[in-house]
Amino acid sequence: QPPLAQRLMMQESSLAQFALQSTASLPAITLGLPATTSARGEAERRPLSSLAHRVPVLNGPVLAGPHSPLFIPAGLEQHEPGSPLSPRLQPLIILEPSVTHAPLVAVPSLGQVPFSFSPSLLSLPGHHKPLGRTRSEPLPQNPKSIQQQLVYQQHHNQFLERLKQQTHLGKRMAKSSEKPRLQQIPSSEDMEAEGSLPEPGADSTDPARTCLEPTRSGSSGKEPERTQKVMQPQEELVLQQAYLWDSYQRVQQQLLKRQPLADSSMVPSIHAGHRPLSRAQSSPATATISLPAQDTTSKPLSLPVQEQPAKPHFTTGLVYDSVMLKHQCSCGDNSNHPEHAGRIQSIWSRLQERGLRSQCECLRGRKATLEELQCVHTERHVFLYGTNPLNRLKLDNGKLAGILSQRMFVMLPCGGVGVDSDTIWNELHSSNAARWAAGSVTDLAFKVATRELKNGFAVVRPPGHHADPSTAMGFCFFNSVAIAARQLQQKGKLSKILIVDWDVHHGNGTQQIFYRDPDVLYISLHRHDDGNFFPGSGAADEVGAGPGEGFNVNVAWTGGLDPPMGDPEYLAAFRTVVMPIAHEFSPELVLVSAGFDAADGHPPPLGGYKVSAKCFGYMTKQLMNLAGGAIVLALEGGHDLTAICDASEACVSALLGNELDPLPEESLRQKPNPNAVRSLEAVLQVQSKYWVTLQRFASKLSCSFLEAQHHEAEEVETVTALASLSVAVMVEKRPQEEPMEEEEPMNQ
Repeated sequence: QPPLAQRLMMQESSLAQFALQSTASLPAITLGLPATTSARGEAERRPLSSLAHRVPVLNGPVLAGPHSPLFIPAGLEQHEPGSPLSPRLQPLIILEPSVTHAPLVAVPSLGQVPFSFSPSLLSLPGHHKPLGRTRSEPLPQNPKSIQQQLVYQQHHNQFLERLKQQTHLGKRMAKSSEKPRLQQIPSSEDMEAEGSLPEPGADSTDPARTCLEPTRSGSSGKEPERTQKVMQPQEELVLQQAYLWDSYQRVQQQLLKRQPLADSSMVPSIHAGHRPLSRAQSSPATATISLPAQDTTSKPLSLPVQEQPAKPHFTTGLVYDSVMLKHQCSCGDNSNHPEHAGRIQSIWSRLQERGLRSQCECLRGRKATLEELQCVHTERHVFLYGTNPLNRLKLDNGKLAGILSQRMFVMLPCGGVGVDSDTIWNELHSSNAARWAAGSVTDLAFKVATRELKNGFAVVRPPGHHADPSTAMGFCFFNSVAIAARQLQQKGKLSKILIVDWDVHHGNGTQQIFYRDPDVLYISLHRHDDGNFFPGSGAADEVGAGPGEGFNVNVAWTGGLDPPMGDPEYLAAFRTVVMPIAHEFSPELVLVSAGFDAADGHPPPLGGYKVSAKCFGYMTKQLMNLAGGAIVLALEGGHDLTAICDASEACVSALLGNELDPLPEESLRQKPNPNAVRSLEAVLQVQSKYWVTLQRFASKLSCSFLEAQHHEAEEVETVTALASLSVAVMVEKRPQEEPMEEEEPMNQ
């Protein structure tokens, strides 16, 4: 049997050898394993030395067509067609000879391995199927049926042509008919992400968009405000269209009557209220003409104009969109992947069930632009993970071909594709979801910074705080919180931003991005275990560098799970480290990387801590005392659905200003465990030289919450007593001085 490369239809090309990542070098967040040096970024920039195999050189054919990405797993030749994949991770490489892409098509004989073919491979010999026909059934073989179908198609095309001329859409149709590239038909949510909310600065006449959106009935798309000024001509136009529509229906009904009953399913019938084929976008048009399907005289025709959105109320903003649900592994089994779409679905449903969503301003968010992503990430990283075959058609960048020509992924045991053993990659949807998460957090942060909203909570995925400028890892592709902070610095002109990260894993990406920046204070509370817990970074002595020295604070918990950290430890950290430093820094806005994997309910590899949902609500309320209450929480990690729903509910309730449930009495009376006290002592020892306010808390690290409150009350009483005493002394001295001043004039 000839090798795989010769069994497929291919085109001449030549490829050099590519090094692939081995499983030993990959960080594993699901196993809690720390990242090695090579896995933190070197794996993307140079070949690994401990390789067990390489992809063979393919001299000659690659894959059909010059526009097709190729997925090649190592050792594919050794597997029989349809045989199960090896239990180990299969290294995988995607080769893209061109920036233009054809849709991905599954090949049943190759099992779970995704391949891509150009449309020419899938076309059948004979006549080309007309574009007006979109049904999947084969064309009828009966000559009479074929003739009737062609007549129907001809009448349909004539009607559309006359309607186009009457509505003055010739220019728009002409542009969209030049070199049509109907390579992929996206779903409605894809079109929402790609079309209905265009990126800032995007050209509305982009050829890639016009192939998805050929016409907008009744609107030229340039000046919608003219619709009311030209109402008189429009009324005449509506009458003409009604006449055309009526005549078109009569012809169609005649054709349908002639069509045999067995072939009736072959002709797409027009039902009442069906949307015209000329509009294929899921969002409502700016101005549309409703064409009745039955009686043109009974229902008046109108030209509704889209109203301006109402100004949001000054309350808590919630951002969520279903676009982020589509980032899923191709295996379809969420049990293999802790970071799945059910996380944000569950949180969004819980907020609805508890009546919290109705008290908030719900936002859809938006997709981050490539320029916004590059304010934090490298251009190479943005092109690798911020583009997909659909929106790459819009890009005209010579660098893109070289960057995409050597993308390295791994084949997961489940049969899907990932950038490492945890972080799955969906070629069509992952980039959209990651960009939507980053853009949504940024948009919400700007609304809070400008006081359009009081505060906010972003229900987004995939998370972002592990993504550094050039590496995707730990479920993260783009660092949403870091992008929002940088945009607030550059465009919002904010000079002091606080980022608090209470995810159980250290935000290595956020720390690296702002390590030399004195205007962004990063405080992280995370399980560290002396570098033996994922990602391995975040020691207490990592304090920043250069001008940013002292503006990086790591509360690095050590001691493993003996015992696990919980409410008493986190309350002590907030009381002695987080809030004193934050008050001294005095930020203008607070961003929270709100991962809930420290919550009770997560297995040891994913956290193993015992923080309650009420404690997360309390920490949120504490942070609301900063920056005039301007605070934005963005979901990061957290994989136990009940735990993250409870924690999210508590945080949103705190943001709304609702009265929180009291913390458990046991948590308030319990002292922090010895491992936590040692961890906090290490933090104070390092950070005291940068923050003078920490010195007075050194003797109170081992106090319980209630003991600390008692000491603070005693201090307040002491200060008040001293102040009263000093006032009394002043009053006592004052009468003795006044008579002396009065006696002097009398002696004179």
